[in-house]
This record gives sequence, structure tokens and C-alpha cells, in this order.
Amino acid sequence: AHLALMSGEKYPYEMIFRSIMSHLIDSATNEYVFARQFFKEYGQDDCWHSIFGKTLSLVLEQLENYLFNCHDAIAILLMIKLTHYYKRLVKARRIDKVMEPFLDRVTNLFWPRLKMVMDAHLRSIRGANAKKVGAGDIHAHLVSRRYAEFTCSILLILNRGRKVTGEGNVNGLANNTLGKPSDKPSHRGSAGDMLVNDLDVMVEEMILLLKRLSDVHPTNKKRIIFMINNLDAIITIFKERRVSGRELNRFSELLVQQRELFVEEELLQTFSKMIAFVQQTEAHMSGISAPRGARGVAAPADVVNPEVVESLVHEFASNWKSGIEQINRNVLSYFSNFRNGMEILKQVLTQLLLYYTRFQDVIRKVWRGKPPSFCKDLVSTSVILAEIKKHALSI
Repeated sequence: AHLALMSGEKYPYEMIFRSIMSHLIDSATNEYVFARQFFKEYGQDDCWHSIFGKTLSLVLEQLENYLFNCHDAIAILLMIKLTHYYKRLVKARRIDKVMEPFLDRVTNLFWPRLKMVMDAHLRSIRGANAKKVGAGDIHAHLVSRRYAEFTCSILLILNRGRKVTGEGNVNGLANNTLGKPSDKPSHRGSAGDMLVNDLDVMVEEMILLLKRLSDVHPTNKKRIIFMINNLDAIITIFKERRVSGRELNRFSELLVQQRELFVEEELLQTFSKMIAFVQQTEAHMSGISAPRGARGVAAPADVVNPEVVESLVHEFASNWKSGIEQINRNVLSYFSNFRNGMEILKQVLTQLLLYYTRFQDVIRKVWRGKPPSFCKDLVSTSVILAEIKKHALSI
């Protein structure tokens, strides 16, 4: 304290709490041993309580005053973890008989306040909208980054995020309270379960908030891009912090869904006619009852319009390269995360190749044995695949 005053440094309350508790337990250990040996008190602890009673009351009073205006959930959770450590320490020193009731009272001050702070966070997320937090553009919103950092910190303190080995260390909190590495939350009783449930609720509330923020964008495509960028930002922070679990799985599943929606939206912008033709024709052909004769195939004119098919073949042959280049430019401009953009571009181009393969299959099924003259203009899938690989490597 004197050195801090001289240097003008300030420390967060959880560091001060750790210092006070360490000094308090060291002093309590020495006084307890001395009182038992000097006053020969082996069945009662009246002398020790008369020495330390007022000190413990003062610590509880100061802690209660601080918690009254504390809204830092991470600081409270750190102090809960410190208190659990000190419970194990006093037990190891065999002074739990006199110190554990005090530490239980400290814990009982922390958990209700932590619940109040978490409830306030949930109310804040539920009440947030574009007007309050800012609409932003299609890239990751600041709220997503703050949520991810906050949740990762909570999960890591609970030892749910990564496996930690080594001896317990109060300075680094590197110990695992369950005694061995585990992905399960290191909490005790219903209070810890309550915190985990709050985090589960917060995940769903955050997803709803992102959907509300995405609604300000005018087109469905921009809304999807906004969701992808924000989900990817959250997942990236989780992975950087080595945090895994239900939260990461939930966002990953949602990201996969949004990527699939974007793939369709992006292809419809350039190849909408061919995609619509493939989907409608396949549905129509599946509805035709077979067999109908020796070959069980309807006449081409009954299934498709040859002029429409010919126009689609010529249009794709002349525009497919420029379309792929446009998709490449769009994806690179939409997504700030390079790796995320690469994965999405691969998905878009792969889906394009699949649609074109299905388009060729439709032509083969309709004109069996006698392909029309415009089939010579069909682009080989190997040529398209080679072009796709060029763009994939350029990323």
C-alpha cells in the first residue's frame, strides 16, 4: 500500500481483496496457533474470537460497502474463486474451524450480487436496439466483440474454456477446483448452476439482438452478411481464448446456416435464371410418372422449352468467367476476416459447380441418345473447376 501511494499506482479491487485476505489468513493462522498453545485452549476458541472478531467484522463491512456499487461481474467472480481457494487453504492449515464460517459469509455476499449484475446484463441486451447501440455497417458490431470477451472471461474463470494443469496458485488462479482437468464448470451447488444458466440465456439473447441489428439493413443479403461477420467475430474470439463448449457450438451452427443462405443469395445475383430453371425442371421431372412406354421418358417438348435451354447454355458460356470474378470481388469486400471469406468463396463456387452439373444432367435426361446442337457450347466442368482453383489459390 505504501509503495502504491508513493508511485501513484492504482489497483483493481480484486487485487486489493486478494492482498487483504492473504494477510488476514496468515495472521489468523499465527494467532490461532499461538492462542491454543499459550492459553491452552484446545476445546474452545473464545480467546481467538475476542482477538479477531472485530477485524473480521470490519472486512465484511468494507466488502459489503464495495459490493453495493459494484457492477463488475468478472471482478466478483474472481473474488469468489479466491474465496474458494482460501477455503481450501484454511482447511489445509487446520484453522477451518474458526475461519470457514467467515469465508462462508464472504461467499454469501458475492453470489447474490453477481446474480444482480448478470440480470442487469441480460436486461441490457434485451433492451438494446439499433437506436441505442448504433446500427453500424455490414461488418462486425462492437457489441459482438464485447459480448465475446465478457463470456470468454467468465468461462475461463469457471475453467470451462480450457484444461489447466498444475498446482493451485492464488496469484495466477491456475488451479482447477475440481482437482483434475475438466470441461465442466468448476462451481459448487445451485449458485454456480445459476450463473451457467444465465450464460445460456445470454447466448440466445445475443442472437436475438444481432437479428434486431441486422433488420436495419435494407436487403436480405446485407442482413445475412451482417450476421455472418458478427458470428464469425464472436467465434474467432472464442477460439483465440481457447474457449469451447455449448456457447461456441451454438454460434458455429448458426454461422453454418447463415453461410448456406449467403451462398444461395450470391449465386442468385449472377446465375438466377439457370438456378431457377434447374430447380423447377427437377421438380417437374420428379412429378412425371414412370414408366410411360418402352423407355419411360416423356418427349423433350413436354418437359422443357428447347429455346429456353439453348439461351441458358449460351448465356452461361459467355458470362460464367465474369460471374466468378464478380463473386470473388464481392466476397472479399463483404467479409473482413480473410479466412472466413476464403471458406465462403469456396462454398459459393462449389455450389455453382453443383448447379451447373445438375443443369447438364437435366439436358442429358431430357435428350437421351440424341443431344441437341447447342450442347457443343456447354462448358466442361473440368474447365470450371480449374478456374475455381485459380480463385481459391489467389485468396
